[in-house]
Amino acid sequence: MTVSAPLTGWASFRAYLEMIKFEHSIFALPFAMVGMMWGSVAARDSLWPGWEKFGLIVLAMVSCRSAAMAFNRIVDRQIDAKNARTAIRAIPAGILGLRQVHLFFAGSVGLFLVAAALLNPLALALSPVALLVTLGYSYTKRFTPLCHLILGLSLAIAPAAAFIGVTGTLDPRILSLVFAVMGWTAGFDILYSLQDEEFDRREGLYSMPVWLGRVKALWASRLLHALTVGLLIWTGFLWSLGPLYFAGVAVAAGLLLYEQSLVKPDDLSRINLAFFTLNGWVSLGFFVFALLDGVLS
Repeated sequence: MTVSAPLTGWASFRAYLEMIKFEHSIFALPFAMVGMMWGSVAARDSLWPGWEKFGLIVLAMVSCRSAAMAFNRIVDRQIDAKNARTAIRAIPAGILGLRQVHLFFAGSVGLFLVAAALLNPLALALSPVALLVTLGYSYTKRFTPLCHLILGLSLAIAPAAAFIGVTGTLDPRILSLVFAVMGWTAGFDILYSLQDEEFDRREGLYSMPVWLGRVKALWASRLLHALTVGLLIWTGFLWSLGPLYFAGVAVAAGLLLYEQSLVKPDDLSRINLAFFTLNGWVSLGFFVFALLDGVLS
């Protein structure tokens, strides 16, 4: 579907939200909130860092992700136009003009840098690194099947970034949660990429399904999710967390096991349930149990 002219006004606002898949913020933001809580405990012996820090961290997370999504749509616009699944996206469908998306991207980067600067010097100093990872992902499927891990890293830096935003320092223990989120994200992204296996192969793009084949790619996804659970357990020991945290890990493990059971080499009909619904519950569930553990332990 194409439109005769780019949308404006309220319709364009909704198109921007759709372009950046705003609802998918549910994936990374809860993990960022966990990093924020643990940083606040380290800095001020309280789970709550105050409204100013909270607001700036949310602004930084949302603006960085928005910039990354807009950049991805700009870089991939010609590829998206060739793929029936993605041809309805804002740029190839003509819903938003390229100039509009460039302006949105520039504004998002600007907001991210302002938020980082207002948080603390280390957050500002590391902001280019965050942008390099989150924006650089868009090019990786052109040359490596490890693109899923780069996407994973782009989401996984959220808890470390939030911890830095509160404390102005980096505790090495937070890296275990970073690698857990990286494995979780890469695992579900491999599942999602199964939909485009034939298209990617035809266009010379890289992914685990293209590289390994569908069956082995599924096993790679399962291995990454098993590693995720192991790292979450290790995180709990590193931070001396209580039983409610480990209960949350058990719930996440059960959800990931169910997610893996939904996708089979010859049946991708439930990929949306596996990708969006269950991963949303994994992220939110983990946050709720981590919060309860902090409050009640």
